[in-house]
Amino acid sequence: MTVTRTALVTGGTGGLGAATVSAFLAAGWRVVAPVRPGTAGRLPQGAVPVEADLMDEAQVRAAAATAAGQPGAPLRAVVNLVGGYAGSGPVADTPVADFERMLAVNLRPTYLTTAATLPHLVAAGGGSVVCVSSRAAVSPFPGAAGYITAKAAVLAFAGAVAVEYRRQNVRCNTVLPSIIDTPANRSGQPDADHSRWVAPAAIAETILFLASDASAPTSGAQIPVYGQA
Repeated sequence: MTVTRTALVTGGTGGLGAATVSAFLAAGWRVVAPVRPGTAGRLPQGAVPVEADLMDEAQVRAAAATAAGQPGAPLRAVVNLVGGYAGSGPVADTPVADFERMLAVNLRPTYLTTAATLPHLVAAGGGSVVCVSSRAAVSPFPGAAGYITAKAAVLAFAGAVAVEYRRQNVRCNTVLPSIIDTPANRSGQPDADHSRWVAPAAIAETILFLASDASAPTSGAQIPVYGQA
């Protein structure tokens, strides 16, 4: 199979990330995945690892250049999966440092990666950016104000990108998972009904669709991927 397009996928070693990388590889994409030092072996076979700290602008730009560096397979998709969750208790009991940490973890990598790759997408004639928010952004629960605020900001950021770059044929959409059926989540909630959680592979197929030409008319969408949770 001749590879004619590249996707950059952050968070590729995680539960959802590995499923997403695998889905893109199976569909014939070249996949470049920024990783932390020593973690490249956790990527699905066939992905191109690039060591990078996604909180560091220079390293993110270098990773973007690698993703865009194969002329026969231009960068056409960017998938922002890096983020994190931490409960914080009620707002009045949450230190501002904890609140700001959630903003940084969930927003900075998505902003830096998108900003670094947009010129490459435009140069390639267009493409797709997919961000990951959370159902909590539109249906909050108590005790996680930092996380909820950050994931709501991801929605706003993706909407801004969609509006700013639509005339340059770059689309930006967001998926909103509920609880993802990963080993880490099962360990954290052993008594939950895991059959109602959404499988990483199912979310990955939605992300792949949003990156594909089949979703060409769609930009600025907020796609719920809740399973039965």
